[in-house]
Amino acid sequence: MALYTLAMAGGAIAYVPFLTVLLPVRISGMAGDSDVQWLAYVTFTGAIAASLGNIAFGWLSDITGSRRMWILAGLVLSSILLVNFAHVERLNTLIALILAWQLSLNMMLGPLGAWAGDCVPDHQKGMLGGLLAFSPALGALSGAFITLPGLAGPDTRLWLVAVLVCVCVLPVLLFGKPVKFPELHDSAAPVQMTAEQSRRARRLVVRMWVARLLIQISEAALFAYLYFWFRSVDTAMGPSNTAQVLSLVLVAAIPAAMITGKWADRQGRPIFPLAVCAAFSSIGLAAMAVSFSLTTAIAAYVVFGLATTVFLSLHTGQTLRVLPKPHRRGRDLGLFNLTNTGPSLVMPWIVLALVPVFGFPILLALLACLTLAACVLLLTLGDLR
Repeated sequence: MALYTLAMAGGAIAYVPFLTVLLPVRISGMAGDSDVQWLAYVTFTGAIAASLGNIAFGWLSDITGSRRMWILAGLVLSSILLVNFAHVERLNTLIALILAWQLSLNMMLGPLGAWAGDCVPDHQKGMLGGLLAFSPALGALSGAFITLPGLAGPDTRLWLVAVLVCVCVLPVLLFGKPVKFPELHDSAAPVQMTAEQSRRARRLVVRMWVARLLIQISEAALFAYLYFWFRSVDTAMGPSNTAQVLSLVLVAAIPAAMITGKWADRQGRPIFPLAVCAAFSSIGLAAMAVSFSLTTAIAAYVVFGLATTVFLSLHTGQTLRVLPKPHRRGRDLGLFNLTNTGPSLVMPWIVLALVPVFGFPILLALLACLTLAACVLLLTLGDLR
């Protein structure tokens, strides 16, 4: 699991610094005053390609019965395409290369995400989810590292990202020797589920999907606009301060997720911590909606950010536990991945429609209701094991 955790962190490093720092800077230099509009076009088309690629390549890895081959191919192709952004001079070419890069990146990410479902037993899924909290933290730290003043120029930074990704992903491909657990595959599955068991399995999957979608909507809404919200509370809050708060939350979420995941494994209650995290996300958002000082605003965001990060990490591990068809694990995980990309496509427009008219408190109150609904969906499952 250590090698797998490192590889998943490499997956985050592959896209976080590029999409949040390197790509916007490159578009700004090419598009001038139209940079925001072109960034929206690139982000929108890239998210669609990522969604389709994750499903398609996860499914192909199911069909071929090999995850490792697709992960390696995606690693090589995405790295080659990434460094070639240095040679792009036209915006239309940039969009085409983004589409190809997103597809090749998800050729790696789709099978990599499903691989853990093949090799990590259910009683360790909580610990797996806790370890996955390293991914967003290392993704953010890699962005800070490659942009250190004097370390590298714009083109060299692309090479740095590619090298970091290879260093993280290759060890699990070269040295990882996962043990296959028969109970995780169809060959050891029960001959036939009862009608009640089948209904409950479908209900659990649907509620897990919807709950993650509701949490991701809140996360996506604040991802791009957190700085503006802090500024609306206190103009003294600058971008550096905002970045420090974000880093604090991501780093603190690592031990919180690991402890919570380990508890879930020991107690045999994988869903209950998700419901608790969703409840705290709602509390944090409600507190943010009524915050009128910078101190309370930061404290409220820390509650929301910690709960949300832990929820998303643990949810990823437990999703592998509840997917109904082991032989289509990659495809189904790709469908769950739509909860990650979908909100990013629609939330910016909802924010722009609400905030100028009603302000941030109304938006935050709406998001608090959505995360509370996620909590209720999970709590009302009846059997939270």
